[in-house]
Amino acid sequence: MAWKLSQSSEGRILVATLLLAGIALNSFAGAGIGLMTFVADEQQLRSLTFWMLGGLGGATWKLLMVTGMFGAIGVFLQIRKAHALNLMTFGESDAYHMGVEIESLKRQVIFGATLSVAVAVAASGGIGFIGLVVPHLLRMFGGAEHRFLMWASAMGGSILLITADLIARTAVAPAELPVGILTALIGAPFLTWLLLRNKEKVLYA
Repeated sequence: MAWKLSQSSEGRILVATLLLAGIALNSFAGAGIGLMTFVADEQQLRSLTFWMLGGLGGATWKLLMVTGMFGAIGVFLQIRKAHALNLMTFGESDAYHMGVEIESLKRQVIFGATLSVAVAVAASGGIGFIGLVVPHLLRMFGGAEHRFLMWASAMGGSILLITADLIARTAVAPAELPVGILTALIGAPFLTWLLLRNKEKVLYA
């Protein structure tokens, strides 16, 4: 839906409009979650609260098979466009003159990313900052080559999530700390440091 809202009359995807449409749809979804919270009974409310905090406690082999299948499709759609994404780092105009079909690329990458994120959030809730911390660290130490960055981000994100889940299960045993809280505690300071580190680049870009 955000995809459709962000399209211009010529069929181009406007990134700024896409972000605003995402914010609007996120607010609408938040209102729906709030309504479900209001009408939920005690057990449903507890389940909903833990889902919003994020965690892997409800993982089953069946759930893993379904999410893994759709997630792999989303990742594959993005990885196969790694070379075009490398060219996009020069800017849309230069990439277009080097043979990249800009609008088609945007659609495929947005669809792949949305599919991967949607199945992950549906299965485990809101576990934030994994997709922020890992790619930026890899970009800092391994460069911006997308053919490396995408595979490494997928593996690195998995390792970080499993490590965070292990810590969450043992830090306050026999209770279990929601993974989303732990990743936020790690990710929020990292985001602050990243913004401070790149502040001058953003100001003078």
